[in-house]
Amino acid sequence: MTNNLSSEVDLHRVFLCIGGNLGDRELYLEETVKLIEGKVGPIIRKSSVFESESWGFNHSVSFLNQVVEVETKLSALYLLDVCQKIEITLGRQHPKDADVYSARTADVDILFFDNCTYTLPQLTVPHPRLHERLFVLEPLTEIAPNLLHPKYGKTAMELKKSCLDRGNVWKYKQIA
Repeated sequence: MTNNLSSEVDLHRVFLCIGGNLGDRELYLEETVKLIEGKVGPIIRKSSVFESESWGFNHSVSFLNQVVEVETKLSALYLLDVCQKIEITLGRQHPKDADVYSARTADVDILFFDNCTYTLPQLTVPHPRLHERLFVLEPLTEIAPNLLHPKYGKTAMELKKSCLDRGNVWKYKQIA
């Protein structure tokens, strides 16, 4: 297998969850999509936009989230760097305590990178909490219900059905 952590040789299939809850949420989501297409690679599929309550903390403004499937030549670690730069470009402020959830203008999480599993200080793939988050599983199952989680051996749809998260998640109005 190619070392997807540092090489930039193959075309990789990546699923990203994007979203945010501060400012013009629709505009930030649209700009995130444009930046991904320009800096990461072509978007092959994208889910509907979903709205949800905050997860892991309380906030009065709900989040907009979407899952996109992207083809990229970037390595996993370089993709992480690009995703973090996209967040910063769109005004994301990271709290000093990295374990604290907070409101944000833009968030770009790597859910899956090919069929790979990594556990590094700066990156864990598949995303370590995706199976616990209905706001991720709703849009993911819309575009890839049969996507197999390489660690758990379950499809996205099976993960959604067994998810204990009971937060409210609903389809948002159609945006571009």
